Amino acid sequence: MSTGAERGNLEPLALHVPEPRFRPGDAVDYSHLAIPAAGAQPRPDERCQPAETNPLCTDLVRVLGDDHLAVGPWNPRLDADTLRAMLRAMALTRAFDERMYRGQRQGKTSFYMKCTGEEATSVAPAFALAADDMVFPSYRQQGILIARGYPLTEMINQIYSNRADKLKGRQLPIMYSSREHSFFTISGNLATQYPQAVGWAMASAIKGDTRIAASWIGEGSTAEGDFHSALTFAAVYNAPVIFNVVNNQWAISSFSGFAGAERTTFAARAIGYGIAGLRVDGNDALAVYAATRWAADRARANLGPTLIEHFTYRAEGHSTSDDPSQYRSAQEREEWPLGDPIMRLKRHLVALGEWSEGQHEQMDRELAERVKDATKEAEKNGILGQGLHHPFSTMFEDVFEELPWHLREQSEQAIRERRIKWPEQAARDGIV
Repeated sequence: MSTGAERGNLEPLALHVPEPRFRPGDAVDYSHLAIPAAGAQPRPDERCQPAETNPLCTDLVRVLGDDHLAVGPWNPRLDADTLRAMLRAMALTRAFDERMYRGQRQGKTSFYMKCTGEEATSVAPAFALAADDMVFPSYRQQGILIARGYPLTEMINQIYSNRADKLKGRQLPIMYSSREHSFFTISGNLATQYPQAVGWAMASAIKGDTRIAASWIGEGSTAEGDFHSALTFAAVYNAPVIFNVVNNQWAISSFSGFAGAERTTFAARAIGYGIAGLRVDGNDALAVYAATRWAADRARANLGPTLIEHFTYRAEGHSTSDDPSQYRSAQEREEWPLGDPIMRLKRHLVALGEWSEGQHEQMDRELAERVKDATKEAEKNGILGQGLHHPFSTMFEDVFEELPWHLREQSEQAIRERRIKWPEQAARDGIV
């Protein structure tokens, strides 16, 4: 066995710790990013072998060019009505975020998470998927629910955890769930939705159904074991599932290098698992739509899973509990080379002669009023700290079909004590 003394002529080992390129106060320079021309990426046949997509895992699928026109083989050639509907859904999502952010600052809820700058990564897939395809989202895909027509008031009831909250205050704000909209319950535990999506997709295949699954995580969550377990199962069993990785450059205050972005792209992880992979301009709604439709058609043809990396940027804080100025340059958002997804789709419609600045301003005003009206309606059911919540007794419900004897005893004791200590509140809760 050799000793340290015998190896004295060797360089000492050194640990590499990733460092972001910009810190607060630094000038921003994105010249290191390779942004290819729109339309330059080939579009393989949807029935191709997974290896044929390997070059697209390190490229960047783009459709909207600098002249705001759609070009290249990935152009989905959507009609103007669909483009306007997609633009409206993204604008409504942003208007909703703005209102809920203000509500949190006013103390109406404890917590909120905006998706500013990332709207295309949820809204465009919602348009590309079938309405009954099952989605397993992370906590920044509210655009899917909005695009699928979930009532804004119901979303706000959940955020306020009030007496009309269908989840009865049992979930953190913004962790929605809607079976009717094929929207799986959001979890605060990172990446759990990935293996759940694979399991659901496998069950759909076993039953001979035609519905597929799609799931979303941030790039930081690809470091979780659940990510790799999900990809292994999906590859082995050829599950009809779409894996979406929203690479918004920041996992709370940790930049993407800590999840492995210094070595290669996140889409390149598909190569190691032998599944199809695409890297897409996440601020180009048409490219996101086209990639999702390609992956969905492939899954429905029993050709297995696809991993899509959406290369985008989180324009604001991770949540209302976060201050991004403490860890990144304030100029990053303005200098981001791929722009803003809403503005890019708007300019595309204007270039087509199907939209105008005046129409866009009118739409924004209309959507702001719509969100305002929905907020007022939800606030009738209560806000944080107002006491308008679900009856106390509901804390024992919805876990077991029949309440076990020990929980029944606990429930009776708790209700009895509540009646004695707070008789007026008990009366309002219907406890007699």
